[in-house]
Amino acid sequence: MKLTDKIYIAGHSGMVGAALLRNLRSEGYTQLLTCTRTELNLCDAAAVDHYLAVAKPIIVIAAAAKVGGIHANNTYPADFIRDNLSIALNLIEAARRNAVRRLLFLGSSCIYPRLAPQPLKEESLLTASLEPTNEAYAIAKIAGLKLCQYYRRQYGLCYHSVMPCNLYGSGDNYHPQNSHVLAALIRSFHEAKEQKMPEVTLWGTGTPRREFLHVDDCAAGILHILKLEDPPDWVNLSSGDDIPIREAAEIVRDVVGFPGRISFDPSKPDGVPRKLMDLSLLRATVDWRPRFTLRSGIADAYTHFLREKASHHLREH
Repeated sequence: MKLTDKIYIAGHSGMVGAALLRNLRSEGYTQLLTCTRTELNLCDAAAVDHYLAVAKPIIVIAAAAKVGGIHANNTYPADFIRDNLSIALNLIEAARRNAVRRLLFLGSSCIYPRLAPQPLKEESLLTASLEPTNEAYAIAKIAGLKLCQYYRRQYGLCYHSVMPCNLYGSGDNYHPQNSHVLAALIRSFHEAKEQKMPEVTLWGTGTPRREFLHVDDCAAGILHILKLEDPPDWVNLSSGDDIPIREAAEIVRDVVGFPGRISFDPSKPDGVPRKLMDLSLLRATVDWRPRFTLRSGIADAYTHFLREKASHHLREH
């Protein structure tokens, strides 16, 4: 990847896309292409094909997706599988048709089986059943990953994928029901502090373990992978450490400064019991380590939450 390469970032206004844009600019890349949803509907195959034919990027980063937490995935599965399948197929096929030399597809750790051996290795893909609460999203992401693998095999194109763990940070979605876990915790504890509530009740038992990666660390890792001449078909990208949801909630409570209690509602779903990703392939491939600890990353995320809220730019959809 050269500084002069024309790079199209699909989904540049999302959390990951915006972080990629920041990181690319900081490294001196100037030929960066972006389109808003109004300008380009990624679910419209003809529109995507036309855009790439005119813009002529050398590299496409497919960071666009319909995303959400357990509630959103469980409530709107048809929307999640339809939109994410459309985005993946439209971008990958249009890239092939328009001689895009390289495409990186952003997947998710939810592609792996619900009860796959921990830590999750790349070869665990499709070896058992998925987690039911986000199966629709996971199937769409698996399809995108496999499209890249098969296009690479059949057409000789460098189309490949990255599977990040749970992400958080600047530009996260803070919708009360549809947000991911750390964003939901930040909002819940912030509002509880403002309203002087004695207690915050969280979904599930608090025992599932999750690993979290700051979005700017994720973007830096992706850029390292994009600089490889012969990357793996797909590779895990994560912090390498996991933590029970209960402990993550306690860190968020401390950072936000909420003085009350934490309780859990075990009638609500926990999701996958554990999702720790194996980083052997990544560490054998690139020299990259996360910059943020979980506590420093949450503090950074909370600072951005307050700034975005004060400027009325908080994402809540």
